[in-house]
Amino acid sequence: MPSLRRLLLGSDRENRPRPDPRLVVPPLCFLGVLVGYAVGVFEVVGGVVFLPWDAAVAGLLVAGVLAHRGDGLAVAWVVVYAALLGYSADHYLLGLSGRPLLERVAALLGVDGLVYLGVQALVLGTLAWIGGTVAARVTAAVRDRRSTTDRE
Repeated sequence: MPSLRRLLLGSDRENRPRPDPRLVVPPLCFLGVLVGYAVGVFEVVGGVVFLPWDAAVAGLLVAGVLAHRGDGLAVAWVVVYAALLGYSADHYLLGLSGRPLLERVAALLGVDGLVYLGVQALVLGTLAWIGGTVAARVTAAVRDRRSTTDRE
């Protein structure tokens, strides 16, 4: 049974590359999603957006890869949150250009919106972490099986 620290942050590898991906990936995910929406790579098909599909998929994929590498549940939550926040930043800061900047920033930083993104990030990040962790265990089992068959 892993410790709470290992569950939330992941394995503590001594040879972890610098800079630590747990610190670098969330801001990169935020910027990637923001730029993706800003230049039109990602798009909203219209209507009221409860879950920005492209941002959610990007966050899920990145969080799943990090979970496969051995990073923890909190890392998955933060990565998915960063991706969803990237969409919100595009929507509020670039999409509402007719309003004053201070009003757009206030809308982006509204507590209700940030909490809503947090709930989505908890659910999606948990799913991504479970998927990445299961994939890592399956990969390890296949690798072990291949190594035992190669020895025979």
